[in-house]
Amino acid sequence: MDVIAAVLVVVVAALHAYFLVLEMFLWTRPLGLKTFRNTPEKAETTRVLAANQGLYNGFLAAGLLWGLFTAQWNVVVFFLLCVIVAALYGAWSVNKRIFFVQGVPAIAALAAVWLR
Repeated sequence: MDVIAAVLVVVVAALHAYFLVLEMFLWTRPLGLKTFRNTPEKAETTRVLAANQGLYNGFLAAGLLWGLFTAQWNVVVFFLLCVIVAALYGAWSVNKRIFFVQGVPAIAALAAVWLR
């Protein structure tokens, strides 16, 4: 079960690293525009905010990997809970799709960590 938990944590970390790239570097590019359903004008005016948001996603990914590679499961649990809270808030404030993209993988990883 440790392997399944570790794989799921890496998946969540990889998703958040991908979100970092999307929000920090691809926000105004075609992939970023399509992913976030933005217009070029809106993307340009929100570029700095998105980059900041991407940085936070990077911190989540780093925290998950740090906890995993140092075998500090309490750190992993903390960062997974952070992801779940962010997904719940994003689903409530922006789009319910956020819960399924961010929250469901984090919940699966958290369950695997608790059951390991």
